[in-house]
Amino acid sequence: MKKFNIRKVLDGLTAASSSSSSGAAQPGAPRENDAVQETLQSEHFQLCKTVRHGFPYQPSSMAFDPVQKILAVGTQTGALRLFGRAGVECFCQHESGAAVIQLQFLINEGALVSALADDSIHMWNLRQKIPAILHSLKFNRERITYCHLPFQSKWLYIGTERGNIHIVNVESFTLSGYVVMWNKAIELSTKTHPGPVVHISDNPMDEGKLLIGFECGIVVLWDLKSKKADCRYNYDEAIHSVAWHHEGKQFVCSHSDGTLTTWNIRVPAKSAQIITPHGKQPKDGKKPEPCKPILKVEYKTTRAGDPFMVLSGGLSYDTVGRRACLTVMHGKSTAVLEMDYPIVDFLTLCETPYPNDFQEPYAVMVLLEKDLVLIDLGQIGYPIFENPYPLTIHESPVTCCEYFVDCPAELIPALYSVGSRQKRQGYSKKEWPISGGNWGQGTQSYPEIIITGHADGSIKFWDASALMLQVLYKLKTAKVFEKARSKEEKANTDIVEEDPFAIQTMSWCPESRMLCVAGVSAHVLIYRFSKQEVTTEVVQLLEVRMQSEFSNGDSPDPGGEQTPTLPNPGASPSPQESEPPSQPSTGSNSSDGPRDNIACLQVRSSPLKQSPGYQVELVIQLVWVSGEPPQPITSLAINSSYGLVVFGNSNGLAVVDYLQKTLLLNMGTSELYSPSDPYHRQPRSPRKVRQSSGATCDSNDGSNTSEDRCKSPTSGSTSPCNSDDERKQRFIEKVKFKSRRFSKTVANDFAKMSRKISSSSEPKTDLDAKDNTFTRSRSSSVTSIDRESRESISAFHFCESYPRKMDGAVGPCLLVGTTQGTVVMVALSLPPAVDQRLQQPVGISSCGTMVTLKGGILTMALLDATGALLPPSFESWYDPNASDEEKEKSRRRRPASPPSSQEGPEAQFAVLCSEKQAKVLAMPSQTRVYKHNITESSFVLRADVVQMAGAYCIACFCANGHIMTLSLPSLRPLLDVNYLPLTDMRIARTFCFSNLGQALYLTSPTEIQRITYSQETCDNRQEMLSELFTPVETPEAPNRGFFKGLFGGGAQSLDREDLFGETGAGKASRSLAQHIPGPAGMEGMKCAASGVVGDLARARIALDERGQKLGELEDRTAAMMASADSFSKHAHDMMLKYKDKKWYQL
Repeated sequence: MKKFNIRKVLDGLTAASSSSSSGAAQPGAPRENDAVQETLQSEHFQLCKTVRHGFPYQPSSMAFDPVQKILAVGTQTGALRLFGRAGVECFCQHESGAAVIQLQFLINEGALVSALADDSIHMWNLRQKIPAILHSLKFNRERITYCHLPFQSKWLYIGTERGNIHIVNVESFTLSGYVVMWNKAIELSTKTHPGPVVHISDNPMDEGKLLIGFECGIVVLWDLKSKKADCRYNYDEAIHSVAWHHEGKQFVCSHSDGTLTTWNIRVPAKSAQIITPHGKQPKDGKKPEPCKPILKVEYKTTRAGDPFMVLSGGLSYDTVGRRACLTVMHGKSTAVLEMDYPIVDFLTLCETPYPNDFQEPYAVMVLLEKDLVLIDLGQIGYPIFENPYPLTIHESPVTCCEYFVDCPAELIPALYSVGSRQKRQGYSKKEWPISGGNWGQGTQSYPEIIITGHADGSIKFWDASALMLQVLYKLKTAKVFEKARSKEEKANTDIVEEDPFAIQTMSWCPESRMLCVAGVSAHVLIYRFSKQEVTTEVVQLLEVRMQSEFSNGDSPDPGGEQTPTLPNPGASPSPQESEPPSQPSTGSNSSDGPRDNIACLQVRSSPLKQSPGYQVELVIQLVWVSGEPPQPITSLAINSSYGLVVFGNSNGLAVVDYLQKTLLLNMGTSELYSPSDPYHRQPRSPRKVRQSSGATCDSNDGSNTSEDRCKSPTSGSTSPCNSDDERKQRFIEKVKFKSRRFSKTVANDFAKMSRKISSSSEPKTDLDAKDNTFTRSRSSSVTSIDRESRESISAFHFCESYPRKMDGAVGPCLLVGTTQGTVVMVALSLPPAVDQRLQQPVGISSCGTMVTLKGGILTMALLDATGALLPPSFESWYDPNASDEEKEKSRRRRPASPPSSQEGPEAQFAVLCSEKQAKVLAMPSQTRVYKHNITESSFVLRADVVQMAGAYCIACFCANGHIMTLSLPSLRPLLDVNYLPLTDMRIARTFCFSNLGQALYLTSPTEIQRITYSQETCDNRQEMLSELFTPVETPEAPNRGFFKGLFGGGAQSLDREDLFGETGAGKASRSLAQHIPGPAGMEGMKCAASGVVGDLARARIALDERGQKLGELEDRTAAMMASADSFSKHAHDMMLKYKDKKWYQL
């Protein structure tokens, strides 16, 4: 459903036309006949959800269809997740959002009944690719506590909190007039209410006998025909669950004191056995000490051996702090299996769906709060099955996410090959037993990769192709750092309470496979991909002082006349040797007071063994400066062609040459603006040698004065230095009295959102004196105290463009965007020859401000004269550990675009998007040709330039929930849908767009929701989705045997229709429940379309059945013909015998 804001569309068209007309008057603007022909139209866009991956958030119940092999999981938020074979998943949602308390499959019928905490039950049709509710029934006067649907029955038993049992016809979803009232079920002498119904089941051998368990400890065997209780079984402790023996002569109850009681149905006076599985048995024969409640028990029999008894809970009370356990009792052995999380529910998977046959259990499915475990009962030691589902997204909380569509085809096999070596051993050798459903028949063939960063410092690569999700490779960045540290050192250097290795942002180049990640402890890691194992003796380290503009600390730059040096890793002092001992901050300026030049994390000093995959190339750490902790990194970019990494925060930006392992540029944000000075930079080593007094000196000159330490990081001349101790003291006092801690899930994002949400309804002030033509948004990334008025770096983009106005040739450049909406062009000067790259320095010069926008800059891109995207140049991947010949053969620099596209007066368009608006500039004149105000009352959270239907557009996600797309380069609104209001910071942190109309976000801490904004994908969605229901024959019922059939020892059937139907039981009270009819009944459901595959399968089965019937008919015809021939022969013989005889001779 598309919702367009007509007023905004008209405003956008007006703005575009006015900006075009105003731009036409400017020199260098494109003429009307030179306009780019845009092919994207609003008809190309439609928004819909595609698939949800991950573990169901807050699970509450589950059910399993043993014939279809389908698992259903319900959650506390009313969601349903259905799982079949690997890659077959489905998500459904109850509109009420009430918790799912119980699920019941109509086994092999393609239907599911759900019972909710709001006392409603629903019938789901699973025969279609997108399941839908057929019927609903809402109880008005009683609360639902338990449901039971016998196998191959259409009558659903519903137990209530009042102790009554109602019966529902699942075909029509109407109540039967037959009701089991609690006061008739219990003895008349009982003076108290028995409590809610906690269990209902029918006798496996007699469908006419219903076993009812009440919470107080009473169990009643109810005769459905005579409508009275046959037997009552009493125990002093509350009941949690009941399980039958398959012969129907015994049942087992689990109780709140940790005991299991076994009852013979014909001996109600006393239980046959009482055991406490985990209780300590006293020597004097007294009753064992009570244990924790046994929440559930299942009793399953086998033909060849002892039965299995599986139970959860029941541990002794003295096992405080012990993890949740599942107990498997088989014969004389008892196995206690510890789980990682609390147990929600478990089911024992058996070979037969019939309850009156030997069950033959083969596995136990355990639903935990954050995991799903299947235990193999057929192997010694009870190993677990290897889970094929992507349920480990939340193994550590996700802190950031990136999505890449249509990436190089060889990437997924390469990542899989190195990731397959990381798999655990010791799994069961059997196939995953949940194997139902069929994959979709979609035509999408392009590779998709999702990268997730986590709170423990790990990074996971996922194959997301064809609406599936499979983990490819896991990288642990924490291995680079030392883990064991004293509490005192933690208190002194940490800037986060916990999870110091959490990933904050990532930059990945798929073509070169270079990976750069930034963490919350102000550290940057650069990785290369290699297929060979390597041992790194010394991890390469750069320490960077990104200095606050408010402090008096020294500049990290030695002045600009430094001789290029290459650090020798073997000779470089370790951080421990070069750093003074860390001490608590006192707020003073003495040499032993403020912490200075101390990194937040300690890099590993011992050799690092790096397996095939991503291997660390360089570690960059921001250090404390004069008692001030390093600010979190807000933006990051890597370019493999240039060999550069750039990162920024609220203090400024830094450019690092990761090939030469040197810091090229370290400047404050405000120093980018003046283009008068070329800011030509020379490379230097950031390592420092400290004086005995504790004052920090430059690495090449230990005699620098305080004036030298105040030099600008961008020139050799001195800049005004604030030597006012009072100003610094005020700043330190603020630091003392206000917290500087960050949350483990990247608190700078939270600060950004909280400030923007609070300021959206307040009048904003002009924070930039250089441009007062509009109101700027507050800083979107700074988390320090009183930093809202300071400018942070919010975006980078490497490109090959025109560095200055009216330049005639393109060159390597860097676009820098800030939180105040400023875009600055920085020119890069690379050595002309590739073989000189490691010897000659890289020059950097700021070219001044290009343009300003409202709100912080989110994304930047370049288009050529035809409107095609100019991607950043990259270097093709080569294995860094391969031989030199192979390296040279594979290494080559790739230009950003062919030279032909750079011809003409306006050869490029610069696309700039901020939190409030988007602009398109013509290059090299830098004149604005298009402008569009995206939102006034809200702000954009994420914006990306993406490919769509062979063209390019800007995709935006706003805080008010709108998803919008704008054409390029004219910025015409193409899509505006109110999709998802921002309710959680997790969504803002993880939402990302990708090419070909794909997007995703973390909809819960454990689940990824993928959506599409492509009309073509929405049209093909039905075929792409997997199919849950497949036609399967129900197994044959167990053979009763000759003697059981002769003497009536087999299962007794019951005509429930006569007993519960309207003719036999009458009508139920209308006020008891409200029926909400669905689109069709069960007959309509069975005939519902379920996709081409299902239709063909049903047609094939129908043909087989028809052929079988025709074959039987042919056999019967042949037998009749043979019988007719025999009769004719006998008749002819009879005629010959008697034809010449008289009648009296007969």
